[in-house]
Amino acid sequence: MTTRQNVLITGASSGLGEGMAREYAKMGRNLALCARRTDRLEALRQELVAAYPSIKVFVRALDVNNHDQVFEVFRAFKADLGTIDRIIVNAGMGKGASLGTGYFYANVQTAQTNFVAALAQCEAALEVFRAQNAGHLVTVSSVAAMRGMPRAQTTYAATKAGLSALTEGIRADLLNSPIKVSIMYPGYIRSEINAKVKSTPYMVDTATGCRALVRAIEREPVRAFVPGWPWGLIARAMKWLPLPWVQKLL
Repeated sequence: MTTRQNVLITGASSGLGEGMAREYAKMGRNLALCARRTDRLEALRQELVAAYPSIKVFVRALDVNNHDQVFEVFRAFKADLGTIDRIIVNAGMGKGASLGTGYFYANVQTAQTNFVAALAQCEAALEVFRAQNAGHLVTVSSVAAMRGMPRAQTTYAATKAGLSALTEGIRADLLNSPIKVSIMYPGYIRSEINAKVKSTPYMVDTATGCRALVRAIEREPVRAFVPGWPWGLIARAMKWLPLPWVQKLL
């Protein structure tokens, strides 16, 4: 399998993005990291370059809801590295509440960031990959995409289901091409999005979850549930169980 040497990760200043950057740095990959919090990005860059002097790490500010900036930043990273071999569309948020309870502002922020901004990132990524006639697009969905979810997760789950359908459509459009497309379905991995959640079944720490994510991405599957146990089984059960059972399962 081709080694994807130059890896771009969005939402890399914390959580899964930061964790994946650390894993790829250990593997000797060059990194293009972007997020809104440039102070944290720069601190991460300095840490990784000091620990792994052979790699290149470029960082840039990016608000993924500024769609023009998404294209500008991806093009600039391509100029930095010459080629971009893998782009991981990771930036997202988990704000939200039950619909009709006065939190439309939070639900729409999540919808815009997790789906519309992800569309912009996929467009910018495919612009790079089509020009190269090579690349690996990875989107980070969620096991929540399997079914409709209650309360704070209602909009979040819907956006992740939309992202999954978008990614599959891209893959259908690129069948038999040199451009590969993968969807990651993380289960409960500790990150800033869920830092305030006290008790969640099957939760793993950030480092463990990110190691599993990177291992899955390296295989370049069509889809992967991460960590594979127990989320592969749970996700399949979620598709078919009655909705009340699904809520009890999670």
